[in-house]
Amino acid sequence: MKKPRSKGLVSIVMPAYNTGKYIAASINSVFAQSYTDWELIIVDDCSTDNTREVISSFQDPRIKYFCNNSHSGAALSRNYALREAKGKWVAFLDSDDLWVPEKLERQIKFMLKNNYAFTFTDYRVCWYGKWEDYIHTGPLVITKKILYEYGYFFTSTVIYERKKIGLIQIQDLKRRNDYAMWFHVIEKHLCYRMPECLSFYIKHEGSVSSVSKWELTKWYYKMYRRELKKGRILAALCTINNLAHGPVKKLYYREKVADYKGYNIDLNDEN
Repeated sequence: MKKPRSKGLVSIVMPAYNTGKYIAASINSVFAQSYTDWELIIVDDCSTDNTREVISSFQDPRIKYFCNNSHSGAALSRNYALREAKGKWVAFLDSDDLWVPEKLERQIKFMLKNNYAFTFTDYRVCWYGKWEDYIHTGPLVITKKILYEYGYFFTSTVIYERKKIGLIQIQDLKRRNDYAMWFHVIEKHLCYRMPECLSFYIKHEGSVSSVSKWELTKWYYKMYRRELKKGRILAALCTINNLAHGPVKKLYYREKVADYKGYNIDLNDEN
C-alpha cells in the first residue's frame, strides 16, 4: 500500500505516568499509522513502574523521550511536550488510548481540505475491558460558548496547527487540565468535528477519569477559577452549567454502533 505524502511533521504529545501495562499498545497504534511523518514526544512523569523500560524497548529516532525532574502531573507534562514540539501539527494521544491506523492521514486531509486549524474526531470508549455499544459524537462546530457548556471531545481525538495556535501552556491543574487547554486554543480558532470514529478512549483502574463525580465537579470549579480567572460566583455558575449539559451530550451526541454513519471501520473490533 502506497504511503501518503507528507503534509508536514506531526508532533504527538504523550504524557505518561505508571502506564507500563498500556503504553506499548498506544505506541504501537502510532507505529501503525499510515501517515509516517511524525515525532512522538513522551514525557514520563517519574513513573515508578516499568513505563520507562517499555518505552526503551522501542528503537526509533522519531520517539523523543523526556522525564520530569519530579512528579508534576499531566498538565505540566503536556506543557513540557508542547515546548519540545517541532511539527506543523500537534496531535494528542494519552498513554493508554488508541488510534485507528488512518487517524493522522484522514484527519490532516480533512483539515487541509477545509482550511481548519483545530479539529476533533468521534470516538468509542472501552470501560474496564468492555466496549460501549455506541460512538461519541459532538456538535459540528465548537465555539467558545459551546465549550463553556461542555467538553464534547476528549484529548486523544484532537489535532491543531501549531503555528496558527501558538504555544499553549496552562497552570498545574491535576484534573480537567486538557479541558482548560482547549479554552486557550479556541481563542485562536473555532474547533470543528470530523464525523469519523478514529480514536478509542480506554478507561481502566487508575485512569484519571476513574474518580467520583463530586471530585471532578470540584476540579471543574478550580479550572474556571484558576485557569480562566473567573470569580467565585461566575465559576460556580459555569460549573453548574457544565453539569447541566452532561445529559445533553448523552442524549444528542452519541450513536449506536450499528447505526453509525461515519468512517466504515470495524467498530466491533475489541483489540
